[in-house]
Amino acid sequence: MTTPSAASPHAVPSRLRAALFDATKATAVAFGLFVVMVGLRTDVSPTGALFLRTRWPDVALLCAAVFVARLAMAFWAGRGLPAVGLAKRATALSRAGLFFGPALLALALILPFVPGIGRYELDLGILVLTYVMLGWGLNIVVGLAGLLDLGYVAFYAVGAYSYALLAQYFGLSFWICLPLAGILAAFWGVLLGFPVLRLRGDYLAIVTLAFGEIIRIVLLNWVELTGGPNGISGIPRPTFFGLPFSMSGGPGTFAGFFGLEPSPSHRVVFLYYLILALALLTNWVAIRIRRQPIGRAWEALREDEIACRALGINITNTKLTAFALGAMFAGFAGAFFATRQAFISPESFTFIESAIILAIVVLGGLGSQIGIAVAAIIMIGGFELFRDLEEYRMLVFGAAMVTIMVLRPRGLVGSRAPSVVLGTQRRINAQHVSEGRG
Repeated sequence: MTTPSAASPHAVPSRLRAALFDATKATAVAFGLFVVMVGLRTDVSPTGALFLRTRWPDVALLCAAVFVARLAMAFWAGRGLPAVGLAKRATALSRAGLFFGPALLALALILPFVPGIGRYELDLGILVLTYVMLGWGLNIVVGLAGLLDLGYVAFYAVGAYSYALLAQYFGLSFWICLPLAGILAAFWGVLLGFPVLRLRGDYLAIVTLAFGEIIRIVLLNWVELTGGPNGISGIPRPTFFGLPFSMSGGPGTFAGFFGLEPSPSHRVVFLYYLILALALLTNWVAIRIRRQPIGRAWEALREDEIACRALGINITNTKLTAFALGAMFAGFAGAFFATRQAFISPESFTFIESAIILAIVVLGGLGSQIGIAVAAIIMIGGFELFRDLEEYRMLVFGAAMVTIMVLRPRGLVGSRAPSVVLGTQRRINAQHVSEGRG
């Protein structure tokens, strides 16, 4: 009988050969792709003529990076950890999360007053918080109910156009249009839910993707109402309970009422705290409703729809409420986006936006609130660090996503506390968390 110690000298070279062969195949595929995508590029000469420029050193560097990364992945996949080590690591992460969440919230609250924070940082914070809110809203549909939605940006667009049209044609204020935009988005969520009641998995994803494209095409072609490709401009800005943020500093303005020097930063800080409040509202509702019967029905639907139906749970109501509630928060975010930009067009609501929001939910961890917030900070905020890389920006972005999913295949936070516990509360390990495929 061969002992493990005697077999290990033969096992290591065999494993190394397999890893090298796998890395070589991956490099060959990468070379075939990078030759066309990176190695050859058309540029304009000073005379105005087009010429072909080659970049073979860049191709060589990228292929070498693929080879090294694939080799590292092969050894990482075979490394493994004992069950005891996984349990200890999950416990340590859960304890760290108890302090990380409040610390992140405290940082978000004091960010505008931190020395060195200017207009650019606040605008970036507003953008990150918008995607955090959208991620938490989509997490209700994908993470809790297990319904793969690839057209979530459609509800985002409904909320934005609802606010813009109501404010321009009826003269309604932002505070009146905000709940109306959420209600209209929830209504469209219900309309989407009815045709997909019998669909699951990939079929559901295809229908929701088509729904998102239908909404964008309608916005693009209904020129009389939406402005078509020109969009809608001059959207009213929000006010602080009726006090506009005007640089005149008169008695009816925000600066005049509080006796402050007029500054354009006042409106930016107000918008920052407004989206922070909306994001926290989304988080609070999602956490609270998760402990309610409907929240437990969502989780049962995610785990097994057939067993959920056998338990007597109304599948129709469960799916429709998930779509409606997730769409409502997307409508809130869309209304905020419209009032912040003062201009919207169909180009702001393409499929890539749905893909980014879904990537935030998956990378953060299905069902994890804090994980989604961290993923949004990394993907949206960290993405700005590579803006100077120009065309390589998306390449770095994709490589970062692949790295995260290799190291953390179930998201940054793959374990979570169950909504309902009997007796001693325990963490659910990442290996026992559903993928949420429906």
